[in-house]
Amino acid sequence: MLSFVQILVLALIQGAAELLPVSSSAHVIVAEKLMGLDPSSPDMTMLLVLLHTGTMFAVIAYFWKDWQRNYFSSPAKLRSFAILVLIATACTGVVGLGMKVVIEKVFLHGAEHAEVEALFANLPLMAGSLAAVGVLIIIAGLREDKTPSKGEIEPAQAVWIGIVQGLCLPFRGFSRSGSTISTGLLLGLPKKALEEFSFALAVVLTPAIILQEAHRLLKEQLPGSHVSLGHLLAPGLIGMVFSFLAGLLALKWLSRWLEGGRWKFFGIYCLVAATVVLAIHFKLAS
Repeated sequence: MLSFVQILVLALIQGAAELLPVSSSAHVIVAEKLMGLDPSSPDMTMLLVLLHTGTMFAVIAYFWKDWQRNYFSSPAKLRSFAILVLIATACTGVVGLGMKVVIEKVFLHGAEHAEVEALFANLPLMAGSLAAVGVLIIIAGLREDKTPSKGEIEPAQAVWIGIVQGLCLPFRGFSRSGSTISTGLLLGLPKKALEEFSFALAVVLTPAIILQEAHRLLKEQLPGSHVSLGHLLAPGLIGMVFSFLAGLLALKWLSRWLEGGRWKFFGIYCLVAATVVLAIHFKLAS
C-alpha cells in the first residue's frame, strides 16, 4: 500500500505536469522508479489513470465557461464542435489501437507479458519520446508567429490532430497536449480555440483509458485475491483531489505562456528532461 506522502508527491507531479506540454506520465513514472515502485504494474497504472481523472475534472472546471460561450450557446455550434471532437477521437482510436496491435504482435511478440503497458517503464524509450515532442514543440513555437492564423478548426485539421494524439498513446514521454497543440500551431490554428479543443479531446479520451485500466486491474490483480477493488482504488481516489488542484494552477500557467508566445520554452524543458531521464536510467542500471 502506498504511503500518503508517496500519493501526495505523485499527485502533485501529475497535476502540475499533465496539463503542461511536458508529459506528466514521464515525470510520474520517473518519480515512481526513484521511490522503488513498478510503473508497469496494474495498480500503479491504475493510480496514474485516476490521477489523470483528477486533472480531467480540472480541465472541465477551467474551460467550462469558455466551452459554454463558444460551443454550447446554440445547437449549431454544439453540433459542429461535437463533429470535430468525434472526428479527432475516431482518428486517435484507429491510430492508437493500430499501434497497440503492431507493438504487441510484432515488437513484443514472444515476451512473457506482451502488452504495450510493458513499455511504460522503459526509460530510454521515454527519453526518446520526450526529445521528440520537445523538438516538435520548439519547431511549432518558432513558427507560430510566421504561420498565418485561420479562423476556425476544420474537419481536415481535426483529422491531423487526432492522428498525432493517437501516436502519443503507447509512448510515455510523448506529451499529448504538447503534440496536439503544436500540430495545431503548425496548421495555423488560433491559440485559444486550439487550447480549448485539445483539452476537450482529453476529457473525451480519459474515461476510455480509465475503463481499460480498470479491466486490466480486475483481470490481473483480483482473481483469487481477497483484496477488494475499493482497497486498490483508494490511493488513486485520494490523489485525484491533489491532482485536481495542481491541474488548475498548471492550466493558468499554460494559457499565459501559449498566449504570450513562450510555447517553445516547454520544448526546451522537454529536451532537458530527456537528458535527465537518460541519466537516471544509467544511474539505476549501474
